[in-house]
Amino acid sequence: MTAAAETTPPPYPDAPSTHWLSTRPRLIVASAFMLFLELALIRWTGSNIVHLSYFTNFVLLGSFLGIGLGFLRVGRTARQPYYSPITLAVLVLVILFFPVTVDRQTEGVLYWTSLGTSGPPPWLILPVIFVAAAVVLMGPAELVGRCFPELDRLEAYRYDLVGSLTGIALFTALSFLSAPPVVWGTIAAAAYLVLLWPRTALGRLVLAVPALVVVGALAVETLTAGALWSPYYKVTYKRLDYGGVPVMDIQVNGIPHQQAVPARNRLEWERQYALPYERAAAQKLDDVLIVGAGSGTDVAIALSKGAKHVDAVEIDPKLRELGGTYHPDRPYADPRVTTVVTDGRAFLERTSGKYDLILFALPDSLTLVSGASSLRLESYLFTQQAMEAARDHLKPGGTFSMYNYYRESWLVDRLAATMQAAFGHKPCVDIVSETGQQAVITAGLSAQTQSCGAEWAGATALTPPPTGDDRPFLYLKDRTIPQIYLITLGLILLVSVFAVRAVAGPYTRMRPYADLFLLGVAFLLLETKSVTGFALLFGTTWVVNAIVFAGVLVAVLAAVEVTRRFRTPPVPVMYGVLLGGLVLAWLVPNSWLLGLPLPLRAVVAVVVAFLPIFAANVVFAKRFADSSDGTTAFGANLLGAMVGGCLEYLALVIGYQALLIVAGLLYLGAFALLPRSTRAA
Repeated sequence: MTAAAETTPPPYPDAPSTHWLSTRPRLIVASAFMLFLELALIRWTGSNIVHLSYFTNFVLLGSFLGIGLGFLRVGRTARQPYYSPITLAVLVLVILFFPVTVDRQTEGVLYWTSLGTSGPPPWLILPVIFVAAAVVLMGPAELVGRCFPELDRLEAYRYDLVGSLTGIALFTALSFLSAPPVVWGTIAAAAYLVLLWPRTALGRLVLAVPALVVVGALAVETLTAGALWSPYYKVTYKRLDYGGVPVMDIQVNGIPHQQAVPARNRLEWERQYALPYERAAAQKLDDVLIVGAGSGTDVAIALSKGAKHVDAVEIDPKLRELGGTYHPDRPYADPRVTTVVTDGRAFLERTSGKYDLILFALPDSLTLVSGASSLRLESYLFTQQAMEAARDHLKPGGTFSMYNYYRESWLVDRLAATMQAAFGHKPCVDIVSETGQQAVITAGLSAQTQSCGAEWAGATALTPPPTGDDRPFLYLKDRTIPQIYLITLGLILLVSVFAVRAVAGPYTRMRPYADLFLLGVAFLLLETKSVTGFALLFGTTWVVNAIVFAGVLVAVLAAVEVTRRFRTPPVPVMYGVLLGGLVLAWLVPNSWLLGLPLPLRAVVAVVVAFLPIFAANVVFAKRFADSSDGTTAFGANLLGAMVGGCLEYLALVIGYQALLIVAGLLYLGAFALLPRSTRAA
């Protein structure tokens, strides 16, 4: 007998049977809204609270907690979750009234330990955001969970996945259209109205007031900030006049980011912009590649130096758009310039072009973060493999150079040592300013094709080793999980323990589903490995991320459909397939995949990444269909995903590839906790 034919418990007695939407479309709408709201919260809070730049999955962890609590709350109350829109309105007001932005220092340098920020300190605002995100997401999750008992287990899961895919598609489309948050808020208000559907005057008032607050507040933000919403940032800009010099000052997510300045003035004001050209012994500029072209100043400088052709690579379309419209030199209108909107590392892996000069011109990640050794921000642009890729695209006599405010002397030495490892000889290192470690690091294809002002002293015993594609954490000086993360994650888990007990009651209710909890932990690690792997293989762009997340959901949906419609192997056999898929993923390194042609790389990467995901979800689907309490089982699985989000930080120590080993051990633990009846079926 297939899982679909098994009997299910009677419908949840408090389900709103008189709702104008029947169960299936209501489940799809609620699931789509739940994922859409999660993505919108992650995006919007990060654009207004600069501290979230240092805690990349903080809101995601709060969302997972809230979704899990929402499912566990099903059956314990018949009240509508009006607490969700009310909490959302309060959160929006708190963030808009108390944003955390960065004040430009004298030299424009940011330090974590002396960050000139406005707004509440991190120890105050971050717990507020975490708890609020959990409460907000708990509401839609409760509405989703109430639909589950009215349907067969796997049919409910199927419609939940269809809704999740719809939510991703909607948010992706809005990102493509650069829709401002007022559009997101309007969609959220409409979704609350459709799903809660208050039939009393009091209910309509309770819903209408927070909905109007959210839409109105976001509309005011949209109109007053004058912001452009790219797929990555909230971009604001001002056109200024510095003693007759036209300058466009650009901020992203409340952080001073870059300035569009005429090439002649920029070269006069800051020597670092001229040094790459002085260090190139060949002095030949037939073809130049600029990664991090931004609003166009570096492109204008290359043209002023005589470049015959410039490939300008910029990941953010709005920054490129601003440069094309407002840069005083109009560099993007020059016929010698070809612009490509993509990730710099992805461009290096795909292009067949050869260049006389390759510049990493203040790439975005460096201008957005501090140099303190407590950051887990990934960047595949500064690894040894990335610099080797740049070396391979140089013409004979060509030069590679990068410049920025590197904040710490050890960071300059690490990058110089990375360049030495990639090129086989010491690079030129010019410290333009000790304040903020403003530096230019340049390497010729050979030692003879670079002209150094003074020889770099070389790495010392205190210089951190070069970063690699498996651990691309440039700002982590030591191979450890920094204390700031250990404390934060510990507090998150502690809050979660008490929250689950308060909402769901005794933990004995979830004890029968301990294996599903571990499946959730392991699956989040597997998803993290897939997302980071595809970012390396195809680019760290919003399009790639959206495709990967959608691909994961499609693989999960395929597993559910196969389990519903066909006789699948027993659970122990599927665990064997799952572990075999993990072994395959371990044996196929990303370095080998990068060497494949792009179409073949895509096919192999999809098979390697999604085979264990598919097998893991066949296991989950069979086990979920066999559960006696579907909402509790699903809630336990989602809470496991939250714990998996915390364990993801193990990558700081062991690397992303080794997460497969951790996931494998967790899957073995889940198999050991499998009920005897399921194992013998």
